[in-house]
Order: sequence, then structure tokens, then C-alpha cells
Amino acid sequence: MKIIAIILFIATYVLIIALPKYRPHIALASAALFVISGILPLGSVFTAINWNALMMITGTMVVVDFFIGSRMPMRIADILLSKSPNVMWVTIYLSIFAGIVSAFIDNVATVLMIAPVGLALCKKLDISPVPVLISISVSSNLQGASTLVGDTTSIMLAAYADMDFNSFFWMEGRPGMFFAVELGALGTVIVMLILFRKLKQKVEAGDILEINDKIPALMLVFLVAALIGASFIKNKPSITNGLICIAIALISIAYDYIRYHGPKHSKRAVKSIDLDTILLLTGLFVVVAGISEAGIIEDISEFLIRFGKGNVFLLYSLFVWVSVVASAFIDNIPYVATMLPIVAAISANLGVEPYVLYFGLLSGATLGGNLTPIGASANITTIRILEKNGYKVSFNDFARIGIPFTLTAVTISYIFVWLVWHP
Repeated sequence: MKIIAIILFIATYVLIIALPKYRPHIALASAALFVISGILPLGSVFTAINWNALMMITGTMVVVDFFIGSRMPMRIADILLSKSPNVMWVTIYLSIFAGIVSAFIDNVATVLMIAPVGLALCKKLDISPVPVLISISVSSNLQGASTLVGDTTSIMLAAYADMDFNSFFWMEGRPGMFFAVELGALGTVIVMLILFRKLKQKVEAGDILEINDKIPALMLVFLVAALIGASFIKNKPSITNGLICIAIALISIAYDYIRYHGPKHSKRAVKSIDLDTILLLTGLFVVVAGISEAGIIEDISEFLIRFGKGNVFLLYSLFVWVSVVASAFIDNIPYVATMLPIVAAISANLGVEPYVLYFGLLSGATLGGNLTPIGASANITTIRILEKNGYKVSFNDFARIGIPFTLTAVTISYIFVWLVWHP
């Protein structure tokens, strides 16, 4: 059975990388084969799926779509433009803003909101928007690991490790991932000051967009506040955070229906749910449970412990930097889904708390996507936006910004997490 499980798992991974358009179909088909072959008992399928993570992702997507539809992000971007003395500071402000938004909203959605602002400004000034939009993209990727709702991988880690919203800020008397990511973000500001020091063209502020409905923004704030509040509830059900996200999504839909006397905006919000990601994760949860049932997770963890000679720092470094390289070329969702149980098994075998390895995995897998144009969906989206507007983006164009961003942010995060969380 173990050999069959290994073959199925490797085939699944290869096909997911080779056929990205069919990732959910491949994951679900592989999950079915794990069950049909008897590797994973049918009765274990329901418990193998992380329903809390799926509900959080689904509910958050709906609330975020209403927030985007309210055009509140565009108003904030207009305010930032009015405070910018020149193009260099516009780029820095928009990048920082993209990072802040991305701490609570999907990276691709963040780019779709903010990139048009940068594009319009660059056209007005008759300068290339390539460096501006790339900076917005890599900044949005950077901040995804800073909060529980900032990225799918963060939600996966929180659900797997039983972490709450507050855990990303403060846990067990120590600062969490938020501070590691923000220190890395501060480092990238210095990188931008150096890269864009010649962009001194003056910027003229335009009219600030007016917002007629602030309730969607308040719903997003309420979502975050509710997740924070739930962090203080002891012995709560494992699906608490997921139920909160679904409940606020339903409230948002009900409010929109009542205010606009119909389902027009609600239909759009429901359609914003990324079913491909939901189905991909559903399949992967079953696949990972299958290889765990077959004993492969334990075998991999024992191999890594022998390879790292039982040295936690060496293993931590391995997880960070291998994750950076891996996520530069492959999607970090299946990668993290596979590695989380391996990290847990290694920590158990070594008799240490897993958090230093969890945070190392998350920072490497999330930030590493900025190394290449294909390393993150937000980067691919940004390049498509530029190409549609007649601008070609070479690998060097991207690497000039992405590589120093990544190395600076990951190195700072790497040092911080080890100093704070090492056993």
C-alpha cells in the first residue's frame, strides 16, 4: 500500500504542476483513488477535510468582494496620491497600501484594486508603469502571512495548528508572524528608496472618490474584530472561525439584498468564491490524510531529522530556504498542505514545539513567490494587466525588484522568528 500511495502522491504533484488549469480535478481524482484503493478508509474522509479552513476562505471571499465593490480601497488610494510629493513616494505609498490591504484581502484581489490606480497615474505622467505595478504586486504577496486571513496558506496553518487571529500577533507571551512580516516589510521600504530614487516627477492630486455605502467596509472590520474576539474564547469548537466568516458573509448578503431590493450585488459576491481553490484544498486534505495513513509522513519526517542530524536550527533553515525556492516555481497551497503534517511529525519526534518550524515554513512559502514572475498568482495577474496595456515585462524587469524584495524580507523574517521562537 505504501508504494501505491507514494506513486499516487508523486503523480498528483507532477500533474498539478504540469496542468495548473486542472488542479482541482486532479486533486479530487487523486483523493478518490486513495479511497478506492483502500489506502484511506471511506469513514476517514469527512474528518480528513479541514472544514474550518474551507468555511473561512469561502466567507472571507464574499465579505471582501462587497468591500471591493464599495470602492473604499480606491478612495484610500486617492488620499495617498494627494499626500505624495513625487512618483517615488507614490510607488512606496501604493506598495505599502497594497501590503496593508493584502494582510486582510486575497493578494490577487488587492492587485486588481490598486494596480489600475498606479497604471492611470503612470499614463498621466508618461512613464513606464512596470516598476510601479511590480512593486504593488510583490508588496501584496509579502503581507499575506502577517494575519490569519491574509492568505490561504495562513488560514491553512491556523486551522491545522489550532491558532486564532491573535496568535499571529501574540502567542504564548511572544510576538508572532505579524511582527516578523512587518519587520521584513520595513526592510523592503529601504529597498524601494534605493530602486526608485530617480523617480522625482511631481504628482498632482485629483478629486478624491466619494463613497455612498460604508457598510461593506464596516463588515470587513467586524469580521476581523469577531475573529479577534473569538481568540479569547476557551475550549471553543474547532469550526468557530469558519462559522464566524460564513455568518458575516450571510449578513453582508442580506444587507445588500435589502438595501438594493434585489440580488444583483449578492450574485456577484457569491460568484467571487474561488471554487477551484476550495475544491483543490478539499482534494488535497484527503490526499495528505492518505499518505499520512500509509505512514509516508512519518518516513519523510524521520529522513529529514536524520538529514538535519536532529539540529533544530538546521531543520528550520532548511524549511525556510527550501520553501522560498520551491514556492518561486510551484503553487504554495499544495506545498504547504503537504508540509504541515511533516513539520508536526518532526516536532513531535524531536520533542519540541512546532511553532518555529511552522512560522519558517509559512514565511518561506509565502514570501518566496516573489522571486519569479510565475511564483504567485498576484504576479501573474500584474503581468497580464501590463501586457493588456501594451507593456512587456521581461524576467530581468521583475527580478530587479522581486529578488531584493524577497531576500530582504525573508532574511529579516528568518532571523526574527528564530531569535523569538527557537526552542
